[in-house]
Amino acid sequence: MTTRDEIVAAARGWVGTPYRHQASVKGAGADCLGLVRGVWRETMGAEPETPPPYTPDWAETPGGAGDETMADAARRHMSEIACGEAGAGDIMLFRMRANGPAKHVAIVSGEDRMIHAWSGRAVVETSLGRWWRARAACAFRFPGLEG
Repeated sequence: MTTRDEIVAAARGWVGTPYRHQASVKGAGADCLGLVRGVWRETMGAEPETPPPYTPDWAETPGGAGDETMADAARRHMSEIACGEAGAGDIMLFRMRANGPAKHVAIVSGEDRMIHAWSGRAVVETSLGRWWRARAACAFRFPGLEG
C-alpha cells in the first residue's frame, strides 16, 4: 500500500524538471497534470486513463468553456475531499480565474507547502499560501490513503 510519505518523496523527485506542456517525463519535462501522472505511475502503477491532447487554453475555448475536465477525471479515480482536509500526499485543483474551470493541479507536500509544475519554469515546491488557497476548487486523495 502506498503511503503519503512515498507520494511526497516521489513528487520531490520531480523538482527541477523543466516545464513542458503535456509532458510527463521526470527530468525531461512535465506540466502540472504530467507531474501528477508521473507520481501516480511511480507510486500507484499504470495510469488509469490517458488524457486526451489539450492546449494551454483547453477549458476556455468554445465547446470547452466551463467544462470541469480535470476535476471530472480526478473524480473517476480518486476520493474527493474538502480542500481544508487536504494533507501531504493529496492533490488540490485550482481555478486560475473566478468562475473558470479548475485547470491547475498540485500535490500537497506538507503544511502550507505544495509541489507543482510552474508554467514556463519547472517543477517546484512552493508555499500553499493565501493566494493559492483562495483559488482552491477541490481536493482529492489517492486510492488507498487513509485520512
